[in-house]
Amino acid sequence: MSDSSWPPEPIPPVGYLSRKALPIKRNDAEILTREDVQYDLLEYVFADETAVFTPQTPGPSTKITFRELYLNALYHSNKCSKVLKEKMVETPAFGVELGKISLLTNVGRINTTMAFFPEMKTALRTYHPVPSLQKTDGNAQDAPRIKNCLKAALLPSEFKSLPPLTPEEVLERKRTKCPPTSIVNLIFVLSNHAAPLSNVHFDGQTNFLDIFLPKPLDSPDRGKAFLWIIYHYLEPDGPNPFDDAHARQNPGKAPRIRALTLVEMRQENVDTREELDWGKKMSAQRNTFLKKLVTTTESEKKPKPAAPHFVPASNSTRTRSSRKHQPSNDGPFMYYVPGEDPSSSREPNRSRRSIYTSQDSPTLPPPDPMVEEERILSIPTPVLANLSWRSVMTSDPLLDSDEENGDDHDIRIDYGV
Repeated sequence: MSDSSWPPEPIPPVGYLSRKALPIKRNDAEILTREDVQYDLLEYVFADETAVFTPQTPGPSTKITFRELYLNALYHSNKCSKVLKEKMVETPAFGVELGKISLLTNVGRINTTMAFFPEMKTALRTYHPVPSLQKTDGNAQDAPRIKNCLKAALLPSEFKSLPPLTPEEVLERKRTKCPPTSIVNLIFVLSNHAAPLSNVHFDGQTNFLDIFLPKPLDSPDRGKAFLWIIYHYLEPDGPNPFDDAHARQNPGKAPRIRALTLVEMRQENVDTREELDWGKKMSAQRNTFLKKLVTTTESEKKPKPAAPHFVPASNSTRTRSSRKHQPSNDGPFMYYVPGEDPSSSREPNRSRRSIYTSQDSPTLPPPDPMVEEERILSIPTPVLANLSWRSVMTSDPLLDSDEENGDDHDIRIDYGV
């Protein structure tokens, strides 16, 4: 059977192909450029002054911009630290930079393996300077902390019950209350369901996640389409303030996104010389920090000489007679152990009782079996039994037999041997 007879493989739905390539992949200390973060898109979204969104946090009920809506959600998150809140208030520009990085984390463009401060020690994450989004002196945290902050940015009612998990649930809740969910949770939902929404709001060739990828698509058009989708799901039904002619002629469709030529694409997201120089400086600072960290770690692993110390003598090294004469109020006998160099070789342990070397140790003749047998048989049986009983009752079973000095001595006295 020829290959042409097999049915063609189904084309994966739009969104799942790009989902695998969605997170930015860079080595440690590599710069995240404007193209990586799609700076022009982020700038359009956070610079838009269209105040049409309903506030989701305590405060005035007047309509606010997307920038205010998103930054307020971060600020009122239960996981937003006090230091971070103070910095957002003191330096509004830092708050906007944090909002842009958080939005990239919200859609999955920045995953939880990234950090944005060079003194990070853990090997589970990589450091990346982001010159276009780190122009203030604030600490941009790392991706795991940012994501924890995002997950806790919910409406008060969503802490008691589960927030909506699908676009259909969001629209269902919108019929009874607005806003139906928090802005952060809505972006999570739209990112997780980018594929099925491709034909709903786009032409089937583009999806919600493509808005944040470096593709030849006009950045202002992508920003307008993003704001249109956010308004469509959060606000009551009616004219969408971000409509264009295409959206008005096709209800439910987002504004058209114009495709760019390669020349036009290169004119967007252009890094400045100052940003590149700062990024290289921070990369060098990161590499220097890692070298010092490795050197310090290796020096800590080197063995150190053992300090002099005392160790208690074990019971097996002391005779019963020495324990009898030891006062009861004395502490245990201690041996002094001098300090040793762990790198030096140690000689094999030798027995403490050995006072002869292998060359000058005395040679004793082996005992005569006949003489030993006659000596034992000459002992009367009752006396031998008493002697055995006495030996059992007076000897210490925990001591070596050659240290029980009393047995052989008693035999020699009683029987004159």
